[in-house]
Amino acid sequence: MENNQTIEYNEKDLRYYAKVHSIETFGAVDGPGIRFVLFLQGCHLQCKYCHNRDTWDMKEGTYKSLEDIYKKILNYKNYITPNGGVTVSGGEPLLQVKFLIELFTKLKKKKIHTCIDTSGMVALTDDIKHLLTLTDLVLLDIKHIDSEKCKDLVGFDNKLELEFARYLSDNNIPIWIRQVLVPGYTDDEQDLRKLKEFISSLNTVQKVEILPYHSLGKYKWTKLGLKYGLENTRDATSEDVKRAKAILGIS
Repeated sequence: MENNQTIEYNEKDLRYYAKVHSIETFGAVDGPGIRFVLFLQGCHLQCKYCHNRDTWDMKEGTYKSLEDIYKKILNYKNYITPNGGVTVSGGEPLLQVKFLIELFTKLKKKKIHTCIDTSGMVALTDDIKHLLTLTDLVLLDIKHIDSEKCKDLVGFDNKLELEFARYLSDNNIPIWIRQVLVPGYTDDEQDLRKLKEFISSLNTVQKVEILPYHSLGKYKWTKLGLKYGLENTRDATSEDVKRAKAILGIS
């Protein structure tokens, strides 16, 4: 099951196998310290600015077993602890929640810091809630604070992700808020002020990050024969980021 072949799997297998896009063993930007970053395959959103368009399709990627991934993480344990840990990103990692429950259960027994990088655009099922009890930090990508603009930008309104953020706050789960700054889409002053107000209503936000939009992932869309949604959108500059941070009141 360690190849790209099409296989049949049942509900039980979802606990012990994951569809993986890629692995980064010395990540430095997806959570505190040095991170082992597991990028899972599959995403239900349609972000126009996505720089990993090749992660969307669940038919792609490689099946990897829980045990193989866990052993690989342990090989790097001395590098990622005590100040770093494991971050699971995507795609949208919460689409493979059953696998993450098993993985995080094993990691917590080894006292390895666990982190999820997510849009939060999922229903708060019992499985999701269980996983969050095993999660030390959530990197929450707020796609857009305005619901209609969010739908235009990523294909869905923001109802679920805002509910997800409130759930994290209400259950004392640390959050790093992230937003991609896309000129003409997420840089409106009034929207940023609404975002600031929303963040202020949450109790567990430890950090707010503005990620400048860039078009470096455009080639992946082209390679897949797809039209790039932000063809005429310029990259965000350092001045754009500085302005957004000033409005949000962050350094």
